[in-house]
Amino acid sequence: MRIILAILYIFCLAYPSFSQNNSGKIVTQIIQSKALQNPGGENPNRRISVYLPPQYEQNNQRYPVIYYLHGFMGTDSISPNMKMILDQGISARKIRPFILVIASQYTLYEGSFYSNSRLTGNWVDFTAQELVSHMDENFRTLAKRESRGIGGHSMGGYGAFKIGMLHPEVFSSVYALSPGLLAFVKEFGPNSSSFRELQNIKTQEDLKRTYYPKVLVAVARAWSPNPAKAPFYCDFPFTYEGDKMVVNQAVLEKWEQNMPVYMVDKYADNLRKLTAIKMDWGRNDAPRFPIQIGMLSQRLENLGITHYAEEYIGDHGNKIWSKDGRVLNDLLPFFNDYLSFE
Repeated sequence: MRIILAILYIFCLAYPSFSQNNSGKIVTQIIQSKALQNPGGENPNRRISVYLPPQYEQNNQRYPVIYYLHGFMGTDSISPNMKMILDQGISARKIRPFILVIASQYTLYEGSFYSNSRLTGNWVDFTAQELVSHMDENFRTLAKRESRGIGGHSMGGYGAFKIGMLHPEVFSSVYALSPGLLAFVKEFGPNSSSFRELQNIKTQEDLKRTYYPKVLVAVARAWSPNPAKAPFYCDFPFTYEGDKMVVNQAVLEKWEQNMPVYMVDKYADNLRKLTAIKMDWGRNDAPRFPIQIGMLSQRLENLGITHYAEEYIGDHGNKIWSKDGRVLNDLLPFFNDYLSFE
């Protein structure tokens, strides 16, 4: 027994990382936002959850930051499973030690869509300015664009691409996991049942029992608010008179100004400033995802903007925060390759 203990002791001396705690830490805080002051009833005080790598409190090292944007109906929560994946990313050397932060962008209608809105608040400004400043002032970050990456899933994937495109002076690399609302296609196209179903909904209680109409209201409150139009205080690009579709051209243009497929021509120079861009989608996801991401990828290719676009075998959520999923095996290695570490 003494011989075995002696061997273990020598092993730990030779490989000190083996004996150290390989578990990171989650810290939660509240940001009192000025950018999110709004007339729409949204709480401007936003909770954030921060993942700090193992040994963060035992050293003076500075770390790059991954700004992770959650999906529709999500919050800032970093679950035990998510933390395990982040820990494993470091212990398996898929990425060097890093900080990750998620800010709650859950709203009265379950998602901000990471957009500036005169009704619900300026969520782009909150993310790219206030959140980044808060992280740099309160944590040991590498406070430069080369060390900031932005990523997210679904609504968060949309937000990551959009905010990265709008603010290449803040973020250097973008990873969009199954980004949504990139264009008017399939379930969110004008001739889908979604806008027709929405037109018949008159109360928030009825809206809560739906999915696609609920998303459309959250989007409209962000992109085409109308404080004079109850009950949801927003306008929609498509309405119906019987079986006839009516297009509100002015509202349609507002929506297209927020959909990346239609935005990239205007912001092509910004996209060229980014170090790296990647997007992916599951083969068995809802039909709109491969179509709209394909449209965006083709447009980027036509503009000569280098990027990665990849399909994998999975649906919308089963291969994201899992041991065989995209965060551990693709997103973290991507940021390890393209972010600047100390």
